[in-house]
Amino acid sequence: MARVTIYTAPSCTHCNSAKRYLSEHGVDYREVDISNDIQSAQRLIDKTGQTGVPVIEVDGKMIVGFDKRKLSQALELN
Repeated sequence: MARVTIYTAPSCTHCNSAKRYLSEHGVDYREVDISNDIQSAQRLIDKTGQTGVPVIEVDGKMIVGFDKRKLSQALELN
């Protein structure tokens, strides 16, 4: 099973959609709320150059935004 981390913020509707999508597909994930975790927010910026969320990390691969096609490919969902 893939290791999945989703970087989120409380007011992010796309984050909620991404979490719902992962749950609907039975994907376990770890959520990191960057509004409460400055160190994780900085790591996210360092890795992606992005300050927006969601960013979904699948086995080390960063997917910026809730891109169902990329996410499905990374998770090998059909």
